Amino acid sequence: MAFTDASLTALRVFREVAERGTLTAAAAALGYTQSAVSRQIASLERAAGTPLLERRHDGVRLTPAGQIVVRRAAIAIDQVDATARELAGLPDEHATVRLGWFASAGAALVPRALGALRRTHPAITVITREGSTPALVRALRAGTLDLALLASAPPFRPPDTETPALQLQTLTERGLRVALPTAHPLARGEFVDVADLHGQRWIAGPGADRLMGVWPGLDERPEIAHTARDWLAKLHLVAAGCGVTTVPAAIAPAAPSGVRILPVRGGPQEQRRILLARLPLSLPEPAARLAAALRTAAIDADTPL
Repeated sequence: MAFTDASLTALRVFREVAERGTLTAAAAALGYTQSAVSRQIASLERAAGTPLLERRHDGVRLTPAGQIVVRRAAIAIDQVDATARELAGLPDEHATVRLGWFASAGAALVPRALGALRRTHPAITVITREGSTPALVRALRAGTLDLALLASAPPFRPPDTETPALQLQTLTERGLRVALPTAHPLARGEFVDVADLHGQRWIAGPGADRLMGVWPGLDERPEIAHTARDWLAKLHLVAAGCGVTTVPAAIAPAAPSGVRILPVRGGPQEQRRILLARLPLSLPEPAARLAAALRTAAIDADTPL
């Protein structure tokens, strides 16, 4: 069986597995059974004559051959879909850009950039989705995203170890901040001393993200009063006087009334970067326009919306 005999369905399934990271998640997204997904992957591997996936306890990882196939599959699928649209008389989607972003980027940075792009280039359509760093990186490599905004903390390692390495551009690097109720005694100054953060009641993330929202490196067991995944929910809890939380500088413009966001002095510097990631390929003009809008919005992030 030659690889030229590989079916379009198998290529679509393989791309979904590459993006989702597990056979189970791909099956759920496609509405297939897991055994049906496994059969499609097996047929593709027979056609390729080599394994395309490495099965691991935490999901799957593309082999070097799998990385080649997913890159080529993305091109083939997009071309077939474009042909189908043209035959159906639907508009060309060459001006569509697919953007992924980390959670807090949706509070101010992404809306600001998209608003500016709509004013200057209204013909460009941007489709976005939020995701975790691993999910966004997989989607970039699977060809279902063109650009992704990633958050990075020290020691600022690459988001994955696959090849080719993703092209990363640092849009901003700013210190982590703390959000306090405006009536809180620490909210009276222009900064908070790290020593004064001891004994505070924190609003943090749930589950594996439990310490997201607690100032890093405190030499005490933090008192976590509330857990919430959503940044806006955390900030409204702060406004209600329920506790304090950490926030990236980029989210400051979206803070509700009743919240003061301040830098922290003392202790190790807690820097956070916003990265724009993409595959190391030539960037089409619509994607380049969006990238420029994101750079400008990141630089202007401290200006009120």
